[in-house]
Amino acid sequence: MPTDEEAGRPDSALAGSGLPGADYGTVLWEPSGEVVQRARITQYQRWLSDRGLYPSGASGYRGLWEWSVTHTAPFWDSVWQYFDVAGERGNGPVLTGGPMPDVAWYPGATLNYAENALRTATTDPQRVAVIAVGEEGNRTTLTYGELAAEVARVRSGLRSLGVGVGDRVAAFLPNVPAALIGLLATASLGAVWSSCSPDFGPHSVIDRFAQITPKVLLAVDGYRYGGKDFDRRNAVAEIVAALPSLAAVVMVGGGGTSTPRTVPVLAFDDLEGHETLDFADVPFSHPLWVLYSSGTTGLPKAIVHSHGGIVLEHLKSVSFHQDIGPGDVFLWYTTTGWMMWNYLAGGLLAGATVVLYDGSATHPQVGALWEVAANNGVTFLGTGAPYLLACAKAGLSPGSDLGLSLLRGVGSTGSPLPPEGFRWVYEHVGRDLMLGSFSGGTDVCTGFVGACPLLPVRTGVIPGPCLGAKVEAYDTDGKPVIGEVGELVVTAPMPSMPVGFWNDPGGVRYRASYFGVYPGVWRHGDWLTNLPDGGCVIFGRSDATLNRGGVRMGTSEFYRVVERLPEVTDSLVVDTGQLGAEGRLILYVVLADGAALDDELTQRLKSTLRAELSPRHVPDEIHQVPGVPRTLSGKKLEVPVRKILLGTPVTEAADPDALANPEVMEWFAPSEPRA
Repeated sequence: MPTDEEAGRPDSALAGSGLPGADYGTVLWEPSGEVVQRARITQYQRWLSDRGLYPSGASGYRGLWEWSVTHTAPFWDSVWQYFDVAGERGNGPVLTGGPMPDVAWYPGATLNYAENALRTATTDPQRVAVIAVGEEGNRTTLTYGELAAEVARVRSGLRSLGVGVGDRVAAFLPNVPAALIGLLATASLGAVWSSCSPDFGPHSVIDRFAQITPKVLLAVDGYRYGGKDFDRRNAVAEIVAALPSLAAVVMVGGGGTSTPRTVPVLAFDDLEGHETLDFADVPFSHPLWVLYSSGTTGLPKAIVHSHGGIVLEHLKSVSFHQDIGPGDVFLWYTTTGWMMWNYLAGGLLAGATVVLYDGSATHPQVGALWEVAANNGVTFLGTGAPYLLACAKAGLSPGSDLGLSLLRGVGSTGSPLPPEGFRWVYEHVGRDLMLGSFSGGTDVCTGFVGACPLLPVRTGVIPGPCLGAKVEAYDTDGKPVIGEVGELVVTAPMPSMPVGFWNDPGGVRYRASYFGVYPGVWRHGDWLTNLPDGGCVIFGRSDATLNRGGVRMGTSEFYRVVERLPEVTDSLVVDTGQLGAEGRLILYVVLADGAALDDELTQRLKSTLRAELSPRHVPDEIHQVPGVPRTLSGKKLEVPVRKILLGTPVTEAADPDALANPEVMEWFAPSEPRA
């Protein structure tokens, strides 16, 4: 039997408390009585109790969650009723069929996402719906009334171009109002939206949009990021040439483009019509938008979500877990190519003001995003875990340096946030706010596990599963475990699970992607530990796990130890073991200016990993690289690099157009395959 030191904390130390180390689990924030009383989830609990829907004897968040996942249909129907969703509920059941994925939600019901997102335009048209901020500080606003008028105008323009129910509208746009207006106008018609950020390479865009054969493309001829201007006219022309289904191109921002074939090119501001805003009543499961997997190692999966599923899920998540409602100013740092942009739009469902920031979070300095939050009265700021860690490493203290008194919540996603990230937020951003580390995915356009204003925040620990998400950890035998690392699975249906993949007859690819390992159970691909008290810890992707001597460890713990050293700004770790044969553990590091990978730093890295993880997790090799390859949404490319190390050519391991920094990939190619 391995000793605790040999086994490594993420497996061995879980046998007791379930926490992977002594620095996990320290309580940093507990909701005050005032916070609990005003929380939207508390109001919902009262509403349930008043109607006799909430089970007697259930108490606190844990009791509410248990009810939500054991009474799936009553829970989701209560969400519809509580928020008085605009649409025709009908008299049919909430859920039919089964097991997953063979379920149908609300057969016979009709609604429209855009109608629900714009309801405030009728009740309070002067409320600010959108604050748009550019990198250079330029700022514009739209009230709900103005937003609805713009949606009506663009809707009419799209109709004149032949867009109707089921047609696709694609967008090659930055995070600007035109993108949000385009989404809502498209949805109002019952057409299907899909977007990519203009920093995507043209081949990556074509891989996505060619699958859905769009009728109209919205695009820009350039964008600004990090203080630099980027010309995208050639990219637009290349995209248009590859999409023979296009009836028109609509250019945003006054720019133009030449196309290699005869396709009408119009200006976004010139779209016009005289129709009043109307909304197509579509079935609950009618396609709303198409999102895409990263596409780094193959054709991206074209993931289709529904009007009804997204309306219910985002109302629940934004309102109950982020605690956002009318009067809140909601900013999540994202581009239109990441699911968090679609999630940000969900703030409109809750009647909040959404902030669309177009630019770099770190230009002209690392704390730029905090300045945007301070200058615009943001009450909830979401970002990626790497940004919070970068701010900590830069020694920032935005809570004392900027006016963040209105900030009530901070969200973190994209990768696990380690304990030191939690501590930095409470020491340098604010002590009286809810830090919500969330984990979910593009696949469901939401989080499976996350924070809640009824639960305390502890270092390195996600407070628990989200309402309606029956999240479990499965061991190697497919059995649920507590206090041990296992596969994150979801064992009850959620309405925002995809209605399928585009062009996937019979759902073959969809079933294989999520239900191929455990029939009837969604396997997500993350390592998870469910703690005895309901909290949980995410350890990273299960397909990139480190398996040393039979002991599994998620890469997040490895990065946490390595990147805590001041000399290391980024890192990537790969285990080349395969088919039961142990390989080599290889660590790549990106160093701060002036640092060098000399013998002293190499030995310090190894000794630190030995002491904080285990002797089995000391790297066999350590190499300095100029950068860590990442997807356009910022995720590290562990699996493609592993393929390169095992002999796959760089050009075949990952699509360069799907990467934020494809130029660094060549640095990982060995002179000969390693095993």
